[in-house]
Amino acid sequence: MTVKACGAHSADQPLVAMTIDRRAPGPQDVQIEIAYCGVCHSDLHTVRSEWPGTLYPCVPGHEIVGTVSAVGNDVAGFKVGDVVGVGCLVGSCGQCSACGDGLEQYCERGMVGTYNGPTNDAPGHTLGGYSQRIVVDQGFVLHIRHPQQQLAAVAPLLCAGITTYSPLRHWNVGPGKKVGIVGIGGLGHMGIKLARAMGAQVVAFTTTESKRDEAHRLGADAVVVSRDAGQMKAQQGSFDFILDTVAAPHVLDAFTALLKRDGTLCLVGAPATPHPSPSVMGLIFGRKAIAGSLIGGIAETQEMLDFCAEHGIVADIEMIRAQDIDAAYERMLHSDVKYRFVIDCATM
Repeated sequence: MTVKACGAHSADQPLVAMTIDRRAPGPQDVQIEIAYCGVCHSDLHTVRSEWPGTLYPCVPGHEIVGTVSAVGNDVAGFKVGDVVGVGCLVGSCGQCSACGDGLEQYCERGMVGTYNGPTNDAPGHTLGGYSQRIVVDQGFVLHIRHPQQQLAAVAPLLCAGITTYSPLRHWNVGPGKKVGIVGIGGLGHMGIKLARAMGAQVVAFTTTESKRDEAHRLGADAVVVSRDAGQMKAQQGSFDFILDTVAAPHVLDAFTALLKRDGTLCLVGAPATPHPSPSVMGLIFGRKAIAGSLIGGIAETQEMLDFCAEHGIVADIEMIRAQDIDAAYERMLHSDVKYRFVIDCATM
């Protein structure tokens, strides 16, 4: 069946309205009428071929919230009318050790991305949530339990939310832990909210004094301007965990110096060029670690959504029409959004 979508035919062309095909639901499939789709910086990178391997036509979007309109005969746990979500992946091998551990994002044969991933459906690669409808295997569909009025702001949880929740959970962030969040943007603002809800002492790091009040509003207990050497020195050796959300190269030594013995600096921002090489001595003398984390598995993403529903956590968003996506991309490049754009898919 054909549905309306918004996508690009090449890296140097704007996103345009297009018609795409969606498969009829198979026995294991859930068909979803998309209400809202968040706009992630990964969408921009992929559409403009700033990351290698983009396949065209490219329909981005992996922060999807909608309503079930049909289910396959073998589907259990979802029914027509359910409010559901789809995040960054729609398939994995299901057989490797990562999949067996519920970590489908680390599938050893390669996860299937919600867009630009391999599929038997035309045109041979997955097409994402900038569209009216999507059909997804039930194993990659998530229940949304937030109230109706929050659904648009739930959409970014499917990427920004789980990207920050997963490392916070993995490194046991909670009461008695001092946690730093570097960067106050689409990822960082979620990291502050989540770490605060987990009961940690939360310190936000920003390059500009002007974001101090905003960081406190989001839930930070304290704010440090990272360009101020005095403020940084005052925090030295005091953090159990620091989550670095910045997607631009920067000196990591400034943050590893703030870790306690056995502390971890976890990177979730993906810069286009490498960070400067960190000082090994700074890690050795303190048994400190620099780590990375990629989204989360399906079970953990459901856990995150339920945690956010319980604590009333959603993203700070600005709603846009489908026709305004290119303008939104340009604003994203200038960090001109607080903190995530969300497409009203009724405007397709």
